[in-house]
Amino acid sequence: MHILIVEDNANAARSAELILSGAGHNVAVTASGEEAVELAEIYDYDVVLMDIDLEDISGIEALRTLRLKKNATPVIMVSGAAEITAKVEALAAGADDYMTKPYHKDELSARITAVVRRSRGHTSSVIRTGPIELNLDTRQAAVAGYPVHLTPSEYKMLEVLSLRKNTVLTKEACLNHLYNGASEPEPKIIDVFICKLRKKIAAATGGEVLIETVWGGGYMLRDPKAGEQRMAA
Repeated sequence: MHILIVEDNANAARSAELILSGAGHNVAVTASGEEAVELAEIYDYDVVLMDIDLEDISGIEALRTLRLKKNATPVIMVSGAAEITAKVEALAAGADDYMTKPYHKDELSARITAVVRRSRGHTSSVIRTGPIELNLDTRQAAVAGYPVHLTPSEYKMLEVLSLRKNTVLTKEACLNHLYNGASEPEPKIIDVFICKLRKKIAAATGGEVLIETVWGGGYMLRDPKAGEQRMAA
């Protein structure tokens, strides 16, 4: 997943970054609430992990600004305050969840997965698209009931396609998801990952491939029962 951490405590930020990057996520970090708003407008993050107490503006203020801009990116608010009033204020401002420091790494990963899948309309951690099953908790894939080995990059590619299935994803959106907008390779690397995924899916299904090329647009993982959907830039 593509995650933005907003935390002005260097040690806390580094700890969260290590936990999430170690779990295979693509992580960006900022200490500024104002910069977080700008980044969330530029990049399509799956979730933002936002500390309440920031030096420039509060996490609550940054969250309210995002919601005023009609930005629906899921936000998990983080704070050392366990009072009900703090939780109520965060949720009322538009937070999707609230975590109290210190938190366990397994709880953090579980809450992120739950918030992201709900935001994409999935009720289970296992996303099914035709014969493809992707388990967000175990980060494993199966096709037609058979486990399929994926490299980390291939998994991330299938993950973003699955989370946003029936939606056209541009190569730029895929690059952001995989590389966070920094030191990105050429867009053609996405074609390489798609080609490898198609071969692995086809090998397990006997030739059926659900990843479509949308000329001039990008790629889409289509649910066999789904109709036409919107395009995501």
